[in-house]
Amino acid sequence: MMFKIAFRNVFRQKRRTILTVLTMFGGFTLASISIAWSDGSYNNIISMFTRNRLGHIQIHARGYLDRPSLYKNIQDYEKVGEIIAGVPGVEQWTPRLYSAGLVSVGEKSAGAQIIGIDPEKENSATRFDKKIISGRGFSAPPAREALLGEGLARVLKARVDDEVVIVSQAADGSIANDVFTVIGLVSSGDQVYDQTAFYLPLRDAQELLALPGKIHELVVIVADLDLVLQVAADIERNLSLPELAVAPWQEFAKSFYTAMKADQQGSWIMLFVITLVVTVGVLNTVLMTVLERIREYGVMRALGTSPGQVFRLVQVEVIIMAVMSVIIGCLLAYVINYALSIHGITMPTPFTYGGVEFTTMYTELNTRSFYIPGITVVLAAVFISIFPALKAARTTPVRAMRMH
Repeated sequence: MMFKIAFRNVFRQKRRTILTVLTMFGGFTLASISIAWSDGSYNNIISMFTRNRLGHIQIHARGYLDRPSLYKNIQDYEKVGEIIAGVPGVEQWTPRLYSAGLVSVGEKSAGAQIIGIDPEKENSATRFDKKIISGRGFSAPPAREALLGEGLARVLKARVDDEVVIVSQAADGSIANDVFTVIGLVSSGDQVYDQTAFYLPLRDAQELLALPGKIHELVVIVADLDLVLQVAADIERNLSLPELAVAPWQEFAKSFYTAMKADQQGSWIMLFVITLVVTVGVLNTVLMTVLERIREYGVMRALGTSPGQVFRLVQVEVIIMAVMSVIIGCLLAYVINYALSIHGITMPTPFTYGGVEFTTMYTELNTRSFYIPGITVVLAAVFISIFPALKAARTTPVRAMRMH
């Protein structure tokens, strides 16, 4: 009976009900888009930052990240890779070998980071072939070929088909030097990284540095970004090798992770502001409704309605309007979030985050963007209805009858 009366009262004043529902509906929709935009933006940035180059999980010889060394390497990496591939949630893995050296093209020289990669695995894991902006990728089998970072090529004034000389130190103490042909230029999206990147096929890099069958890093790509920590723990448990350290991206890119968490907290401030605006708007409307219906509440009290029943009646009316706004808001928010998750919004000016350049940002269609605004709107409606409901419940029949 209470619900029937409340439902009738809601639709008796259609204009006021529409205004109240629109206020809560607008707040829900804005909050939903805000959360979807925040989650989509951050996940897109994290995905680009990790999958583009660093990977979701990295495996090194223990102590390598603290103090990289040519001699802190991983042996039998193929066997380790097979174990990793068997862990649920692992999408792909790829080996890498690192060193530093001096590269020269003609009279131009520059310091470079030598990066030995397995072309097939790297293409599958980090889409390395999509980063080649000029020339081509490594041939199979590779034949004294090298790829240069876009920035490094600019410093060296190198072009495709130029010969490049590399000088470094080999693991056996000898001078590592050789001549390679530049077959392409690479743009990873990280301008700083591209200024020193010098890519070689893994076998050539191992031969150059006298590290046959050895690598420095195993990069693991995980199918679901939310499962990175769990997969990292499973890999460490399955490997059971104390000489190897397994680190998720939250550890080896700690400064980036800290910055992301700080930025994400800012989105909750926006949600609070939206909720506050909705709360004030709904409070004003509900309070006006109660004041205009004081005579009605007085009649109800005179007929024997208890203060508690009047209190619940006002709250049920507000809850009905809140639920209506959430249902309508879910439909509109779904359409908008879905469209933005597919097409995104192109930034007027590209921006750089973590060294990676972004031109288009997308929303993420997830349950968080619906249940958080929904719960927030309903709870806010219940909370702000307390004061008007108390005012209605405290109405005395005698005073109410004298009001016009």
